[in-house]
Amino acid sequence: MRVGIGYDIHPLGKGRKLILGGLEIPHAQGLIGHSDADALVHAVCDALLGAMGEGDLGRHYPSSDPRYKDISSLKLLEDVSGMLSTKGFRLVNLDTVIIAQAPRLGPHLDTMRTRIAEVLNVNAAQVNVKVKSGEGLDAVGREEAIAAQAICMIAPA
Repeated sequence: MRVGIGYDIHPLGKGRKLILGGLEIPHAQGLIGHSDADALVHAVCDALLGAMGEGDLGRHYPSSDPRYKDISSLKLLEDVSGMLSTKGFRLVNLDTVIIAQAPRLGPHLDTMRTRIAEVLNVNAAQVNVKVKSGEGLDAVGREEAIAAQAICMIAPA
């Protein structure tokens, strides 16, 4: 068994769609980044890459590369999932948390969970997505950013 942890944070800004867990969430602001800036999926990718000993998302998909401009983070997760399989591993479980003051994400969590599980080709019961508020603290609490954390366990296939 191997364990990986991932973390990501992106600032919120006008003129962008808010994409989290592969879903477009209605909100006045979106996450700013080179790709679609899906902080949740980026944290998941980093957890999986870490468990495999393969560095992080920036190493494989650098923001300096124009090929990844506005790319769907689900596409990156699909690639990382393929790497997991190629290296002879399978996902045992994945636990995630989104840290966001707004918008309210509770109604979207099951769909995020299902979408991530589908891309990883696992049962949705192996994936958990939860949300915590920023409690009014730091950039997240001031609604300037959204962060996400992920931890996974992988095993030989």
